[in-house]
Amino acid sequence: MIFDKNNVGAGCGSVEAGGVVFGGNRLVLIAGPCTVESREQMLEIACAVKEAGATMLRGGAFKPRSSPYAFQGLCEKGLDILAEARTRTGLPVVTEVLETAHLPTVAAIADMVQVGSRNMHNSVLLRAVGACGKPVLLKRGMCATIQEYLLAAEYVLDAGTRQVVLCERGIRTFETATRFTLDLSAVPLLKERTWLPVIVDPSHGTGLASLVPAMSRAAVACGADGVMMEVHGHPEQALCDGEQSETPEMFYRVVRELRAIAEAVGRTV
Repeated sequence: MIFDKNNVGAGCGSVEAGGVVFGGNRLVLIAGPCTVESREQMLEIACAVKEAGATMLRGGAFKPRSSPYAFQGLCEKGLDILAEARTRTGLPVVTEVLETAHLPTVAAIADMVQVGSRNMHNSVLLRAVGACGKPVLLKRGMCATIQEYLLAAEYVLDAGTRQVVLCERGIRTFETATRFTLDLSAVPLLKERTWLPVIVDPSHGTGLASLVPAMSRAAVACGADGVMMEVHGHPEQALCDGEQSETPEMFYRVVRELRAIAEAVGRTV
């Protein structure tokens, strides 16, 4: 299998996206809102997270939502705003693609294409993103086992790319106190079974902004190559996932805390 460490060739083990290296000594900090709501909102947050220490910008232009009546994103307009935010801040952009029809449009703007939890089992989309020519951020499905997750990664790799980053974002269990159960044991386990970089999304993994700092510190301590956090200037007004979003001030404090944890495990932020 391609994800078997025995099959790793020269130069593997790290992934580069827009000048940012996943899997190196420096941790990757991805931050931004769940969804692009407006030009003003996105530019404000992009500048704030850049100043705080983020190395990559996230933001959803196309949004998969449980309810058909919820905000579905600004679509192509959202991509244009993300491109402007990248120009303004210099931060490379990662954003989600929902279907193969959107892929050329998303790949033309994004520095890294994200496949979300709901699409981890979509083999047609996995093959398409693997052949699109852009690095891929593959999130673990909310009900996926480690083996199922690795096989999803195999679909992407089998399409021709070796530029894949795995993201643990929590799985659905019987627990209801948090949105999902953040499986941090997946980080060292995935690193045992694959050469792919692994990051953690504690925002989706817990669903509670108050828990994100502690779980971010834990993610770095257990060996994650980066952390992906949702940050919003006014979480109480967010159109999507406000309850799990950090304010820019909170994000700044988290970055400062992560520097100390990173140093303790021989990494940098």
